[in-house]
Amino acid sequence: MCLGIPGRIVAAVEGHGGLLALADVRGVRDTINLGMLDGPPPGPGAWVLIHMGFAMEVIDEDRAARAMEGLELMGPGRDAGQGAR
Repeated sequence: MCLGIPGRIVAAVEGHGGLLALADVRGVRDTINLGMLDGPPPGPGAWVLIHMGFAMEVIDEDRAARAMEGLELMGPGRDAGQGAR
């Protein structure tokens, strides 16, 4: 089992065989790879679990919310006002 961060697909990235997409994770957008998913690539609005820049699984909005709640229980991220040490 891997730690997945829920993200929402914003748009497909042109080229690359349809295997790259722009995803939003709590307001931060980055390119992710869809190549590990079975079936056709998910489109804008779809939720995915992201691990190391790869979408590992398509999930629904409820599961995305529960996953984010679980991550929030672990505390704020390093960039959440703590700065590098």
